[in-house]
Amino acid sequence: MRLFGLHGYAATRLEEVATAAGVTKPMVYRHFASKKELYLALLRRHQDDLPTFIPSVPPDPDASLDQRLGAILDGWLDYARANSSSWLIIFRDKTGDQEIEAARAAVNDRATEVLAEFMAELVPSLPRSLVEPSAEFLSHGLAGVVLWWTDNPGVPKAVVHAAATRMCVATLRE
Repeated sequence: MRLFGLHGYAATRLEEVATAAGVTKPMVYRHFASKKELYLALLRRHQDDLPTFIPSVPPDPDASLDQRLGAILDGWLDYARANSSSWLIIFRDKTGDQEIEAARAAVNDRATEVLAEFMAELVPSLPRSLVEPSAEFLSHGLAGVVLWWTDNPGVPKAVVHAAATRMCVATLRE
């Protein structure tokens, strides 16, 4: 994931992947028929992880929207920081064929779907007609924040957290 994130699909060689994994190239081929199959598997893994990014809404009904979103974003930002290469291969890498582009689009669609489900639970008064476009906006906005943080690793998590919370609260406030 790290090498694909750094160099993109087209510029990453399977020999480099094998070396980084501490195995031989034939060992990689025992698990994946091709570089493309490996790349698609990484995209699927990220897509399968999406529901775990957003835990259930904190149970405290007296907590403000800011507090509830802040608590959720805290864990999500930890995951995003630890897995920033996922964001790079989904949102920055533009190499690969139509199948790879379709897989990236499927990850984006699933992210919007997961976020829409979460938003409907968190803010039940949000008009149904606004749920999906708001989820799309937040999905890409939060991905952008993670990409920015990847490019600016010296920025403290607290600053990124405050910006992400502010963006989400502004979008979801009644």
